[in-house]
Amino acid sequence: MDIKIGFNDSPRELIIASKEDQEAIAQRVSEALSAEHGVLDLTDEQGRRVLVRNASIAYVEVGTSTTRTVGFAGV
Repeated sequence: MDIKIGFNDSPRELIIASKEDQEAIAQRVSEALSAEHGVLDLTDEQGRRVLVRNASIAYVEVGTSTTRTVGFAGV
């Protein structure tokens, strides 16, 4: 699943591919954003950790947990 994080005062966004399910990611984002000086801690598919201060986060878009088909399999 792809997670997009937009930042204050920046036109770029960070995209992280994660193996965690949508509800777990949404819970972690909510907990980090509710803390006054919180940090959002995510791990991508390759095991790399990404730490983002919640003060710099403008939005977080959590993708769906369903896998996408490739080619003509979805037709």
